[in-house]
Amino acid sequence: MDQLMVGFMTIMEPMNFLSVFIGVLGGMIIGAMPGLTAPMGVALLIPFTYGMAPVPAITMLVSLYCGATFGGSIAAILVHAPGTPAAAATTFDGYPLAQKGQAGKALGMACISSGIGGLFSVFVLILLAPVLAEIAIKFGPPEYFALAIFGLSMISSLGSKSVVKNLLGGTIGVFIACVGMDGISGFSRYDFGSTHLMDGISFIPVMIGLFAATEVFRQAEKGIRKVVIDRKISGLLPTWKEIKSVKTTLIRSSLIGTFIGILPAEGGTVASFIGYNEAKRFSKNPEKFGTGCLEGVAAPECANNAATGGAMIPTMALGIPGSGTTAVILGALLVHGMRPGPLLFIQHVNVVYAVFIGMFLANLMFLGLGLGGAKVFSQILRVPNYVLSPIILVLCVVGTYALHNNMADVWIMLICGLVGYKMKEYGFAAAPIVLGLVLGELIEISLRRTLIVFDNNPFVFFTRPWSLAFIILTILGLCSPAIRSWLDNRGQKKAETT
Repeated sequence: MDQLMVGFMTIMEPMNFLSVFIGVLGGMIIGAMPGLTAPMGVALLIPFTYGMAPVPAITMLVSLYCGATFGGSIAAILVHAPGTPAAAATTFDGYPLAQKGQAGKALGMACISSGIGGLFSVFVLILLAPVLAEIAIKFGPPEYFALAIFGLSMISSLGSKSVVKNLLGGTIGVFIACVGMDGISGFSRYDFGSTHLMDGISFIPVMIGLFAATEVFRQAEKGIRKVVIDRKISGLLPTWKEIKSVKTTLIRSSLIGTFIGILPAEGGTVASFIGYNEAKRFSKNPEKFGTGCLEGVAAPECANNAATGGAMIPTMALGIPGSGTTAVILGALLVHGMRPGPLLFIQHVNVVYAVFIGMFLANLMFLGLGLGGAKVFSQILRVPNYVLSPIILVLCVVGTYALHNNMADVWIMLICGLVGYKMKEYGFAAAPIVLGLVLGELIEISLRRTLIVFDNNPFVFFTRPWSLAFIILTILGLCSPAIRSWLDNRGQKKAETT
């Protein structure tokens, strides 16, 4: 309790409070614009936090994460174009409500549901993350290796629908992490004679390139985008009776979203679809779903925002990202000298609890901003991409150059942007590469330390309870897409025969 009070007092400092506000505001703007995603926004913002203290820097990033997750519902409801992937399910009933002239009510329900889901997940984050960290503090190199491999196995369900493409992307990320000097022997690898590559490839240029620059190139290919908002927005607050009618849905979606968020590599998109499907399944009037019902807006929005706090639990306590955005946030923690994992709760406990309170405040803040400024935020959709894209590209170049004041980083960012652009064409996702890059060093170092300490005995991983548990979970994680596909095919065959 004392640590929470210290975190609260820290966040109430003017600079830290302003960072939360800027993060939420920027996140809502990014989320409201189709094509711009939360991982892209966080990656783009990281270079501008270099000169900041850890508390305002990290709280700004997590606040942007929260704000963008809600902001995606604005475009989903008004123009049937989800601002973020996590808002895709919101279009099912949000847009029909807008067509009926109830856009304001839909936005109000989305905002309230998002706030409830986000606040619930932050409470769970505060309760569970320290407990997981206390368990993980007893880990040695074998456990860290098995844990990192388990995190890497989640790549199979992260990003693309193709397991092979996801695993290939993760392998590329691990390979990039091996560039530069060996952390144990000191030998340089894959530097091709370049002094810049001797220090390795920083993940910040790679992340900015894969997320931000790639999206700029994709928007440029689509040509000029003109969107006209002609939905009347008024009466943002649903009635108390309408809110009470979805209370069971809000509780269910909060639990679903938080649980899905905790699972590494799942995130808000999966949570929103599951939340929507379960709300429809348990509804007394399932036939109304898809025609414009408030319950169909409340369920996915509550679930995808609940996933934000849930995804931060494995990210901070174990160093395993719970979503694509938290993979980028994990990189930001490393940039600011903080290794995510159990030691984070010992070495930087004040920062940890300040981030907790910052996320809580961010959810309250976008609740107020969303109800009061949805009409204003909707005007962002009028900005054409030929104005927005050059601005983003300039920010990419400036932010990357600021990392080491070196043009080599800019070239790496641009190359990654072009590679990411072509990867999108062939169905590859950026998140597996980032996750492989972030976990690659931990995998290599922990494996080699284990073999040194235990006389090159590879069976040590099967003799320690926690490492064995993570190995079993890894196998299940890799097999889960195949099992899920087999069950779906079996269900279809049964349906056809009946």
